[in-house]
Amino acid sequence: MAFAGFTDEAFSFYEGLQGDNSKPYWTSHKETYERHVRRPLTELCAELEEEFGAVKLFRPYRDVRFSKDKSPYKTHQGGHTGEGFYIQVDADGLLVAGGMYAPTPDQLRRYRDAVGSDVHGGELQAIVDDLRSAGMEIAGDRLKTRPRGTAPDHPRLELLRHRSLYARTGWPADPWMADPGQVVTRVRTSWRRLRPLVDWGREHIGPPDLTR
Repeated sequence: MAFAGFTDEAFSFYEGLQGDNSKPYWTSHKETYERHVRRPLTELCAELEEEFGAVKLFRPYRDVRFSKDKSPYKTHQGGHTGEGFYIQVDADGLLVAGGMYAPTPDQLRRYRDAVGSDVHGGELQAIVDDLRSAGMEIAGDRLKTRPRGTAPDHPRLELLRHRSLYARTGWPADPWMADPGQVVTRVRTSWRRLRPLVDWGREHIGPPDLTR
């Protein structure tokens, strides 16, 4: 089926789940989740697949084996492409992102080697600056100090501190999200803007390791 937009039920479902993250709530609202969250998100991703690749949706269940938080369900529905584009629906609305999320040690080493290069590191700095100027948030896990052996006056010290690096933007849960054309256009436009960051990572780091 063609993507028909997101209804208020998608966002109210997650508002309810935030207040009652339990199996009884999930069971009684599972049809709402399937109809108003997972199905339209699947259809939206299908609209974008030709340009950005197939999107794999994450399971809605949390892995609580090693977590102090034993809440059984995620309070968002996310999905990612093999290249590193990300999309998410939750109580707040819609979010999109792109970049390096959970690198392996080898990927992180290649990232820092590339950032340390005046050529490749300079390219990344320009990409990050452009995304920030466009209103996107630059995010990711970072060291509090600096990588071992890095000079304190390194021109790209902030980038070298990153242990993950991605840019993101989003929109609140407003009525326009029921308009499929607006949603597809905004997501496509944002992913296109994120393309230089994703491509830089693919060239210098290798395939993303997305394990959210």
